[in-house]
Amino acid sequence: MPIEVELKFPLTDDAPTAKQLVERLEAVGARAQPARQQDDHYYAHPGRDFAATDEALRIREDNHQARLTYKGPLIDDVAKSRLEYETAIESADVGASILEELGFQLVRTVSKTRRPFELNWHDTDVEVVIDQVVGLGEFVELEIISDENSHQAARDTLIELAAEVGLTHSQRQSYLALLLQSDLEKND
Repeated sequence: MPIEVELKFPLTDDAPTAKQLVERLEAVGARAQPARQQDDHYYAHPGRDFAATDEALRIREDNHQARLTYKGPLIDDVAKSRLEYETAIESADVGASILEELGFQLVRTVSKTRRPFELNWHDTDVEVVIDQVVGLGEFVELEIISDENSHQAARDTLIELAAEVGLTHSQRQSYLALLLQSDLEKND
């Protein structure tokens, strides 16, 4: 069973700047990849509250490709570790049509420019991205895809990498949750 293990850090005043972070990442062997635009369309289940069950269902548009992703509830108190299934779909429009015909409703779209880096840290492939999220600002995510037996070791690897590049104050809320919270605050 694939387990996504993720640490996310806002790049705020007390964090390294994006430029400093890139320099630190390159110093530990990270290689920058081309930036890309991603639009994540999140859906609500017709019969259960994903916010209450801590699940997510999304369609991601990325460089003219679309993927359907299900994320299960968090299984870790420190990192965002959770079951994740993902598959390619013909297009975001086809995926949206299928979900909407089944009673799913679009909740919100999260748009971001993503700057990915390839990194092998302590013999483990780590996905590192710097995201500029519309309406939220800049974040860095560190991610490893592991399995049920190694997700805690993956988490520990990410914690060590974060410390090495000067990242503190991880954020466990998803971009979707942060944006929905911001939307509520604007409407109050």
